[in-house]
Amino acid sequence: MNAKNRIIALDMLRGYALVVIMVDHMPIGVLRGYTLGRFAVFDAAELFVLLSGFLVGLVWLNVERSQGRRAAQIRFLRRAVQVWLALVVGSVLMALLSRGLFEAGMNHTAIWSQYARWVVEYPIGYLVTIGTLWMQPNLIDVLALYVVMLVLTPLSVPLMLRNPWIFAAGSVALWAVSVPLNEMIPNHRSEGGMLFNPFAWQMLFHSGVAMGLFRTRFMPVLRRHATPITVVMLAIGLSMAVLSQLWRFGPDGQVLMEQIKEAIGPVDKWSLDSIRYISIIAAAWLVAVPFARPMEWLAGTWLGRSLAVIGRGGLISFVACVMLSVLGDALMMMDGASQFSYRLSVDIWTVVALWLVAEIAARQSRKRRVAQPG
Repeated sequence: MNAKNRIIALDMLRGYALVVIMVDHMPIGVLRGYTLGRFAVFDAAELFVLLSGFLVGLVWLNVERSQGRRAAQIRFLRRAVQVWLALVVGSVLMALLSRGLFEAGMNHTAIWSQYARWVVEYPIGYLVTIGTLWMQPNLIDVLALYVVMLVLTPLSVPLMLRNPWIFAAGSVALWAVSVPLNEMIPNHRSEGGMLFNPFAWQMLFHSGVAMGLFRTRFMPVLRRHATPITVVMLAIGLSMAVLSQLWRFGPDGQVLMEQIKEAIGPVDKWSLDSIRYISIIAAAWLVAVPFARPMEWLAGTWLGRSLAVIGRGGLISFVACVMLSVLGDALMMMDGASQFSYRLSVDIWTVVALWLVAEIAARQSRKRRVAQPG
């Protein structure tokens, strides 16, 4: 895959992750029945976190080589602040939109209804609970995880560069005790802790960082054994795909699924169980190696380029996907709006609207760069 299409493919996958996050949170949507999570044991959240980590590794290397380590550390601290601001602003806008929809008689279930009440009745309290991460509103909650990861990046990445294997061992050890550690974090949830357990999800994020940092070192070695690795990864991918479909086979399929879970362990998204982790890593290998050429072709199509626009939209795209998910859910739940064709049209409209927001943001960004002196 050439360098240009490699970047487009990465942006395309980021855009796809955002589209899936959006449509998956519209409970009666049509397209949600055909997204990643319906055919695998992981979903767009894992894809988003892994890609985010990979980009951190890529950018860190470039900045450190050209400007030094301190510049890289400062850059990612600034990025953490930007993501935190997007979390706060997005949470407020989402709650205000929800309030407006309820006032207009448009019910929706994509997010918890209490946000709409709290943002108006207790605006300062709402801001404080969001800003301190004491509460992470659903749908935008993965940004809270991203904030934590980015704040630690100025320390974690240098440690990884210095002793990658020791860092990896520490990451796995932290994941192993992640559940009790997360329960100790003060939070609005009765069981305590963040919804996306940061002590668990750090392993996937740092796996992505390692891929970005060390890919030029380990990929030549791994490619020497590409065939057996691909066979193993295909076997994992197909097995997990079958596992994800057992529920479709009625009571017998569900019984078999429970038996398999007892044998391999629980499948828990919020604490990133080993099955989900192994599955997304297997998928990453398949996309990067045996399916690299199909991905290159797809990145060059109008669909791939459109998704890449969304992916490059970054935080603007993320906040827009959250808002459109709430709005799309409300439109689908209107009286007499349950027809398949109508729900599908709303799905398509939200995807197009998300692309339009990202495209406008990209054009504005280009204009600002052109207007800058020098």
